[in-house]
Amino acid sequence: MKKQGLIIGAVFLSCIFGATQIIMAKPLTDLPETTITSPIGYALGDVVSDFKLKNIDGKMISLADFQSAKGFIIVFTSNHCPFSKSYEDRVIALDLKYASRGFPVITINPNDPEAYEEDSFANMQKRAKEKGYPFPYLTDDTQLVSKAFGAMRTPQAYVLKKEGGKIIVSYLGAIDDNAQDPSGITKRYVEDAVYNLLAGKPIVTTSTKAVGCAIKWKS
Repeated sequence: MKKQGLIIGAVFLSCIFGATQIIMAKPLTDLPETTITSPIGYALGDVVSDFKLKNIDGKMISLADFQSAKGFIIVFTSNHCPFSKSYEDRVIALDLKYASRGFPVITINPNDPEAYEEDSFANMQKRAKEKGYPFPYLTDDTQLVSKAFGAMRTPQAYVLKKEGGKIIVSYLGAIDDNAQDPSGITKRYVEDAVYNLLAGKPIVTTSTKAVGCAIKWKS
């Protein structure tokens, strides 16, 4: 009986070890999207490097093109994500309210279009025309800009300010506190950040957790 017990114990340990090997050997690309660690990007107070991405009109856009801007509202968004669709009108309203005051909106689609056909460049152009986007809608083909920012979801917002010739991260995270119901908003994080920057006041809430769809990275 003792020998039989030892044999059973050995088989049991072998099974556990084998299963561990299988789990450890499984590549990250085969795991659910939400388990993949997002790229480490800009933190509060970091200086943002300029970039150049293609807009829906075919022109290349960079932050340097906005010479009179006091800062920027950068929103990583997409066509297919229901959260992004829920925020469309709110992002348009932000640009209409603050672009003329020196904080234009720039939207960037970080998704791999091969994963979501709805996020193709042609469909970006179509959606922007349908909704009448007053701001640039850029495609990040290489996903390098999205990774530099550390974007994780769509939508995800960054408020940047110009200071001493540099562009600095002043807020990052969610646009507001109600992704699904605009009538239920109690905190407008992006708008409050921009308002305080324009008023020369400190930003009360400098970072929040973005709520939305996980970005689909290229393999």
